[in-house]
Amino acid sequence: MRSLSLANPLLAITLCFLAVHCGRKGDPVPRPRAAAQAMEARLEGLRKVRLVLPSADVKGDSLVGVEVVRVLYLPLELAKPTPQDVFSRGEVVLERRRPDLPGPGEALLLDLKSLQRPRGWIVVVAVRLGNVAGRPSEVMPWMDPAF
Repeated sequence: MRSLSLANPLLAITLCFLAVHCGRKGDPVPRPRAAAQAMEARLEGLRKVRLVLPSADVKGDSLVGVEVVRVLYLPLELAKPTPQDVFSRGEVVLERRRPDLPGPGEALLLDLKSLQRPRGWIVVVAVRLGNVAGRPSEVMPWMDPAF
């Protein structure tokens, strides 16, 4: 019976080739992005919202920028919903995309006069590249446009 040895050069080259090419194929997978912190949002009058875009993500790392700002609306209910309730059950009624957005930590004034919805609640969410939604802002009341 003959024993295998690495003295055979063809066998050594084949084993080296297989060892080098046994890793993961394709492009490297980027690290997942962390969600942005909640924006500071407050009503200015009946139809305008002043926002301050977040400058950090939920982990505390600095935020390079925000891709989209979304306003979500939920119709009036018996009790005031939490921001997460409006975010998960509400509908997107307005989006503002880059390049029309200021940088992180800067203010933005949104005019919501085109929003024709009955009384309800709104929140604003910053969305990072890759459709990574941040934490929703505090819940703000939305008054009937006929008011």
